[in-house]
Amino acid sequence: MASLTRKFLTALGIDESKADEIIAVHTEVTDALKTERDKFKSDAAKLAGVQAELDGIKAQAAKDGGKNPYQVKYEALKEEFDAYKKDTETKATKAKKEAAYRKLLKDAGVTEKRLDAVLRVSDFDGIEFDSDGKIKDADKLTESIKKEWSDFIPQQTQQGAPAQNPPSTTTGKTMTKDEIMKITDTAARQKAIAENHDLFGI
Repeated sequence: MASLTRKFLTALGIDESKADEIIAVHTEVTDALKTERDKFKSDAAKLAGVQAELDGIKAQAAKDGGKNPYQVKYEALKEEFDAYKKDTETKATKAKKEAAYRKLLKDAGVTEKRLDAVLRVSDFDGIEFDSDGKIKDADKLTESIKKEWSDFIPQQTQQGAPAQNPPSTTTGKTMTKDEIMKITDTAARQKAIAENHDLFGI
């Protein structure tokens, strides 16, 4: 194809001034086409890179059971967050139950200096709360505390009555701390704790 030049246009009988105008317009059009061509080349190169990335994601998804890497990462983070949330809620619930049981012990008359020691050997996981946040069957639980931890509750004595003697072991056999904690019956275990309170720092 012949190049569009002044010589070519003059040979066609076109006036020189008109030839310059035609060449200027032609140059502007060809420059625009070149710019657009270069852009298409650049976009084509980018598409090749995008295609390679998509192929990599597709291959990884096949390894992960059809899940893409972002979904796998999201699920891993969600699982970690759920575990942290559950652990936090468990600790908060335990702290709430411990505080409630401590108050019951105190209200039942257990002395202040014995509270921590009694809490260490008490099982308060079964405590339940009502819709108002209060302990269910608190009265029954308080009566149970008064019975099981009576040795640690100061007794009201009439004037002139002798002071209550400290609890003594009637079995004639001293139990170890481990033996006491292995007792499955709650009342029997707490009675043994009371009779051997020195082992528990009570």
